[in-house]
Amino acid sequence: MSLRNYHPDTLAIHPELAGQVAEGFRNLATPVYRASTVVFDNSAQFKDRKRAAPWVYGTYGTPTTRTLEVQVNISEGAADTCLAPSGLSALTLTYMALLRAGDHVLVPRNVYWPSRSFATDVLPQLGIAADFYDPLDLNALDRAFRPNTRLIWVETPGSVSFEVCDLPAICALSRRHDAHVAVDNTWSAGRLLKPLELGADLSIQALTKYHAGHGDLVMGSVSCRDAALGERVRRMRNALGLSVSGDDCFLVLRGMQTMSLRLEELGRRTLAVARWLAEQPQVARVLHPALPDCPGHSIWKRDFSGSASVFSFEFAPGVSSQEADRWVDHLKVFRVGASWGGTCSLALRMSTAADWPVLRGELVRLNIGLEHPDDLRTDLSDAFDALHTA
Repeated sequence: MSLRNYHPDTLAIHPELAGQVAEGFRNLATPVYRASTVVFDNSAQFKDRKRAAPWVYGTYGTPTTRTLEVQVNISEGAADTCLAPSGLSALTLTYMALLRAGDHVLVPRNVYWPSRSFATDVLPQLGIAADFYDPLDLNALDRAFRPNTRLIWVETPGSVSFEVCDLPAICALSRRHDAHVAVDNTWSAGRLLKPLELGADLSIQALTKYHAGHGDLVMGSVSCRDAALGERVRRMRNALGLSVSGDDCFLVLRGMQTMSLRLEELGRRTLAVARWLAEQPQVARVLHPALPDCPGHSIWKRDFSGSASVFSFEFAPGVSSQEADRWVDHLKVFRVGASWGGTCSLALRMSTAADWPVLRGELVRLNIGLEHPDDLRTDLSDAFDALHTA
């Protein structure tokens, strides 16, 4: 049976089927290699290290980090994958690898806010111009390209407002303008959406979320459709001195063994909570791609194979910002905190950027964890009841 016949779920549990195993030793756990210095047999081997040796220095990788790169590569259907110390560093690494002074990048208005900050605060210092576009308006996007546009960033769904854009159409536009397409694919965990199959050049993830799955580490990945682009990203990563620890890679590899089951169950529970919220009189709108009234729902049905654990909802008119804050503070099972994709349910007050005023009411983003669904609904219901008694 060839490698391409195995499902990523199987390869996550059996890395040896992908050739990721030490000769002469067999066990079920991926070994953790911790290294700064890598030793060589002699001076000649060291002098020829970059050509002859797969391992040169701890910063550039170990067998443990390479095992994880291969696993993410398989999941994404990529030619090459580089790891980064966090999801945000994977995003910024992509900007740095693909852009240079004089270039122009297009960033969606619904983008993850730290990525927006990098585009507005850091890129101009490097001589790189950034403009923001409406991800739901392809005609306006077409007009936004410049002769020096080298990269278009895509986030689908948006991490706060959760609209789904037409990724294949955006990729077609980008090819006409000779620009790369990079997709933040964290919401889909590299499983629910396949950006590289739909025409994107790079798929970026925060492995912090579903891959690690337990809220105890940060890590990111950049997966590239062709090897030349992957080498470009890898050279920039090495130049910036970005590296990850073998211990964290081990935890991500272990998390990947159960990720498919967790993702499926989280998606099922989350959709049930989202539908329940949509029936509550205090809620004006639930922003979940699997619900028919979410912008881009039909595209989600076409391009995605499932849904994830994080979504937002808007309070009904008349609920003030202070009342929305009190609602979140009344929750007992849900904890207040950033990130998502782990076992613990989270609630966070959010807002969209000034140039993306698609939301009218006070907004809360929820991450549904693995607590019992009855406890989650009771917790949410008690908080709604408290709105009327405060």
